[in-house]
Amino acid sequence: VFLFLQPESEVFEITDFTTASEWERFVSRTEEVLNDWKLIGNSSGKPSPEKGEYTSGTWEERSQDINFADFRFSITHHFLQQEYVEDEGKYKTEEDAFPLAMEDLLCMNNDFPPRAHCLVRWYGFREFLVISPGANCEAIISESKCNLLLSSISISLANSGCQVPMFVQIQQRWRRMFAGECQGPGVRTDFEMVHLRKVPSQYNHLSGLLDIFKSKMGCTLSPLPPINIAIRFTYVLQDWQQYSWPQQPPDFDTIFGGEVGGVEFGKLPFGACEEPISELHLATTWPHLTEGIVVDNDVYSDLDPLQAPHWSVRVRAVENPQCLLGDFLMEFFKLCCTKESTEDILGRGLTDEEGKDTGDISSALSKLTEPAAAAPISKLSVSNMVHNARKHIRRHRHIDESPLNTDVLNSILLYLFPDAAVEKSSENPRNKNLYIQLKSAPSDSLTYRLALCMSLVNFYHGGLRAVAHLWQEFVLELRYRWENNYLIYGLPAGPPDLRCCLLFQKLQMLNCCIERKRARDEAQKMKDGGKESTRASTASTSTREVSPGKSWDSWSDSDDEFFECLSDQGEMDGSHTEGEKNGSKTKPDGRLHPSNNMTLLNSTEPLYIPITQEPAPMTEDLLEEQSEVLAKLGTSAEGAHLRARMQSACLLSDMESFKAANPGCVLEDFVRWYSPRDYVEEEVVDEKGNVVVTGELSARMKIPGNMWVEAWETTRAIPARRQRRLFDDTKEAEKVLHYLAVQKPADFTLHLLPCLLHAAILKLKEEESFEDIPSVKKVIQQTLSQASKLLHHPNHDYKTLEVRQHNVLWLFYFFLLLTNTLVILVVFRFVSTLLEEPEVTVLGAGQGPAGSIIHRLFVNSQRSALLSPLDEDLAHAVKSEDRSQSGGSSSMSAFPSPAGREFLLRTCVPQPAPYSKALPQRLFCVLMKEEFRLAGAFSSDTSFF
Repeated sequence: VFLFLQPESEVFEITDFTTASEWERFVSRTEEVLNDWKLIGNSSGKPSPEKGEYTSGTWEERSQDINFADFRFSITHHFLQQEYVEDEGKYKTEEDAFPLAMEDLLCMNNDFPPRAHCLVRWYGFREFLVISPGANCEAIISESKCNLLLSSISISLANSGCQVPMFVQIQQRWRRMFAGECQGPGVRTDFEMVHLRKVPSQYNHLSGLLDIFKSKMGCTLSPLPPINIAIRFTYVLQDWQQYSWPQQPPDFDTIFGGEVGGVEFGKLPFGACEEPISELHLATTWPHLTEGIVVDNDVYSDLDPLQAPHWSVRVRAVENPQCLLGDFLMEFFKLCCTKESTEDILGRGLTDEEGKDTGDISSALSKLTEPAAAAPISKLSVSNMVHNARKHIRRHRHIDESPLNTDVLNSILLYLFPDAAVEKSSENPRNKNLYIQLKSAPSDSLTYRLALCMSLVNFYHGGLRAVAHLWQEFVLELRYRWENNYLIYGLPAGPPDLRCCLLFQKLQMLNCCIERKRARDEAQKMKDGGKESTRASTASTSTREVSPGKSWDSWSDSDDEFFECLSDQGEMDGSHTEGEKNGSKTKPDGRLHPSNNMTLLNSTEPLYIPITQEPAPMTEDLLEEQSEVLAKLGTSAEGAHLRARMQSACLLSDMESFKAANPGCVLEDFVRWYSPRDYVEEEVVDEKGNVVVTGELSARMKIPGNMWVEAWETTRAIPARRQRRLFDDTKEAEKVLHYLAVQKPADFTLHLLPCLLHAAILKLKEEESFEDIPSVKKVIQQTLSQASKLLHHPNHDYKTLEVRQHNVLWLFYFFLLLTNTLVILVVFRFVSTLLEEPEVTVLGAGQGPAGSIIHRLFVNSQRSALLSPLDEDLAHAVKSEDRSQSGGSSSMSAFPSPAGREFLLRTCVPQPAPYSKALPQRLFCVLMKEEFRLAGAFSSDTSFF
């Protein structure tokens, strides 16, 4: 191309027509790709693939786009990833050695691979190239275009010296038609293919296919070299109707009213409602035969499947079968998409009546609890009182107005709130931390049981309205337990566990409030009974002693009680202030125990650790809310000071308790106990030469305006029992109950979703009866790792896993149905690997234990298809399974016509002349009901021809 500039600055392009054409550019671009992929030179010298390596090995591919004018092609390199150590002596490469592809044509280690590219199955290659039209390009149908492409790849292979076979995809894609070529030093192999709709009658057997193979080779040698033959017949079993499905029949006497797959509360249904396996494919193979050994023509055939030396089985699963657990989860997921509130779902009349009745809850339940008020709470009477009270509340409601059946509701409440405390179930060590991974709740907790009940109610007992009703009743039950100081069983003691779901944390918070309220009420009862008279008198004069080891919970007094004793407070504060002014010491109060050997800095009194209030427990939403408030204060000095004051409530309480326990103490004493790093000690030598330990506050404590210094100067000596509560249990309990009461069905469904996923995984683990099935364990691990994504983007992973596991159970059932206990272990090993591999070898073929069962399945299927009693020939076929040989006609009647027949013919003959090299020749034949395919590889010597 020459460019020149005109005075008007116009640019003109002059094309040199002596440059390469589009066809030459296409050939050149193909050669560049082969060079880039380093496919140049001799490809031989590698070891032969091991038996089964094509199936178990890893196949890789890489692609590159190339253009022929404006037509886009894609060239793809397929190859088996092999790891081997090059041994120069063992794998010596000769200059005139056959290409690797020609060696693969004769290799018998991987005939009929069940999982491989179609060209690998037809030609046995471990490496090849394919040029195919682009995604949006039309197929290459014209014969002239096909010949042009074949000549292009032939020139590319010759120019580059590439010995990897190259194919061109022609005709429509669904036909899988390929033509290609492979070149080596003085040799060439042409790959040709025939594809027809119907099988020609003269080629519907081995004899006719041998005639095609011989005529195509055109060998004039006499006798011909022996032809190696491999044959595979595939039989399909589809009729399973004679067997009953192993799904448990419905129990009409249970609460579920005869639902298929119905289970009791606390369990999830499992299993498929239909047969998850649609077909069983039996492949009978004769791997090594010669022309004179076997006879197969239009009159007679020696190919008896019962006598085949090799049997293998594979199964085909139903696409998206209906599974109980999968449907169960999906129906629960749908609740997350609802936008209605409980009021909208249940109707104003029902919710208003609920609200009206809730005002009578206290009076109604107080009548039931009054006789037992002074007695200890009986664990066996709590639920009785609860449910009797509920009957009293619901006496004005018509039965037909309730979305949830009364019997079902009572059964659920008894399960959620049992009469006695729920004993902790022993967790499987493998599942111990499962709830932490999923951020759900322990499997013995109330939240976990609530998720199971909600899902069962949604699936079996009324759907959305019943779910909303159950949630309403659940919240009422919690309020009753809060107002009557009944702990919520099924929740571990202590502050909310932030590793669990938010609903579990809320219930834990409510339980903490109930514990604090119970402790305060019990203290009040003791005081009212005269058991606290001594304690009250000593508290008024600040002379109360604390026994070591006593916790704040046992001391907890209400704010109202403290603020009513104004005279006591003033007297205590006045005496304390006056004592400090006069330099005298007040009597210590609220001590826990001495702190090692530490003493106060200004006296020889030991330093005591005070009894302090526990920090207020918080759930994760409260922590986030607090963090947002603190973040909004900004980074200014005023905002930082306000933030510090908001965070110092616990610090002020601890300072007050420390001053009360250590009269005469200073800030340095408090810092030594509370934050030792902020008190710097060093050893100095005094005038007398003695080593003296001195200390001072750290630099940050000496900053002007330090919060600790300001707080110390403003705090008074007040023991923990007389301080304002850091944790207002009444306020927090009401916040929790209000939070639960205003939840929409979509909201509490999202809260319970992690627990239901947790339960589903435990159910899958429970159904994992076969410990030797790695794929099941692998899928469970993948499901766990993707659980967080499932919460936001539900998919069918659980359903897929359930189908995989139930396929195993289903197959195991049928094989055990037809065998005896002597072969159970053999059958188990066979079935356990059936879903692990694409094809499983049947040990002993038709004469083995598993083969006998498979044979009976086909026999019964044939008998069912004929709708007639077992005739003599068929009965003879069943009995013949224990014989070494049987008649062809009788045994063949036990099997249907093969769904597919495959013949593999190969030999080595000199081509094209008798004095040429003996080169590999191969013909793969596929005969099906509506398909006839021949894939031939014919090699020729190009040295002297």
